Amino acid sequence: MKGIADEPQYSVGLLEGGAALCDVIDNHIYEQSLTEKNAFFVADLGVIMRQHVRWRTHMAQIRPYYAVRCNSSPAVIEVLAALSAGFICTNKSELELVQSHGIPSEDIIYSGVCKQVSQIKYAAKNGIDLLVCDNEAELRKISRCHPNAKLLLQVSTEASSQGDEMSMAFGCSLKDCRRLLEKAKELGVQVVGVRSHISSSCEDDQVYVHAISDARCVFDMGEEIGFNMNVLDIGGGFSGSETQLEMINTAVMSMVDLYFPPSTGVSIIAEPGSFFVSSAFTLAVNIISKEVVARDRQDQAHDDPSPNDEPEFQYYMNEGVYGSFASKLCETLIPAPSVHKNPPLDAPVFSSSLWGPSADDLDQVVEHCLLPELNIGDWLTFSQAGAYTMGQPLRTTPDSPAPPVYYVISSRDWYEMQDTGVTHEATLKNFSLVPCFHNSCHTEAALSVPA
Repeated sequence: MKGIADEPQYSVGLLEGGAALCDVIDNHIYEQSLTEKNAFFVADLGVIMRQHVRWRTHMAQIRPYYAVRCNSSPAVIEVLAALSAGFICTNKSELELVQSHGIPSEDIIYSGVCKQVSQIKYAAKNGIDLLVCDNEAELRKISRCHPNAKLLLQVSTEASSQGDEMSMAFGCSLKDCRRLLEKAKELGVQVVGVRSHISSSCEDDQVYVHAISDARCVFDMGEEIGFNMNVLDIGGGFSGSETQLEMINTAVMSMVDLYFPPSTGVSIIAEPGSFFVSSAFTLAVNIISKEVVARDRQDQAHDDPSPNDEPEFQYYMNEGVYGSFASKLCETLIPAPSVHKNPPLDAPVFSSSLWGPSADDLDQVVEHCLLPELNIGDWLTFSQAGAYTMGQPLRTTPDSPAPPVYYVISSRDWYEMQDTGVTHEATLKNFSLVPCFHNSCHTEAALSVPA
């Protein structure tokens, strides 16, 4: 991507001397309160490193390929590249971003479901050979524009489709695989493996079991037709929970040992996205307006209705679903935030809803939560804010830029990262560490970088 490699180094606040993440948030809220009161993110890069260690501990035989669309912040890409992750890209801009960090083309998979011809040609020109395909139309485009491509056949298993209507739109059915494999052979395009399409909301380890079993069937078909099948991508669906990771590992590895033992030479990969970044980012937003509305008696159906008969409050924030909460449009549940100011423990709480600044009926971020009464100018913080929140999803006006990101890392996490083999000079070339001392973190100690 033109310009990315030429941007100045971005600073990372090094938390030492008793400094904590909350001090950085407090500092930037104080500074913003004196100026424009813009929303902002604080990203703890140490969380990404610790998530990598957890992955390596529980999923040692499965190489992670980070899903760039989840969070394309340059510092995230740089840290994961330094930790030897691969990358899954869905479009040309993501491919360019990853390549600008020096990622080898063999560590990149171009996974877009409907690829533009120009972008397929870009992948071919830049040696990005691993592409995902799930239908004949894509297969024909790839055969014309990228004859040296190595395809992963995307398969939607029956198990992953049950109760998830959207999953049917992605991946070919098991019964259609032979036809696509035969067509690929006819067109002279190599198929080297299988990518399982698993919903990001997957909570059932048996989905992975079915996916691996189905992949073995496709491998057998491909090898029978004459392909050298050597890559198994078990997909995404990793929430970040250690319990889930252990559960999936137990289910997956027993199936891998059964169907894809080391003697087969098959590389096993997966696509964690939210797993790495969700808990690393905190979003701070400002209350820009409020309304008091008459309580709808139907609200009494809520599991935790307001314990008093006061009217409900509607709060409007300077970020909404047309910005950092765009995932809400895909029916992702946004957890209730924390109030930055510390209200008294006995302060009454009220039924509240949180809205973005557009005054659009769709711009509701949180439908119902219990909060103490807030005033215009107060701040809320949303944790677990690192997934599908970055960039400018639906921003259409120049006066609503994406919130800046302030990067930090604790000195302990930084030294542990060095112990993993990551060196500042060799891999984190764009990092500039600046000490960030307790109660004295300033903007220059955590320079903002556009998301």
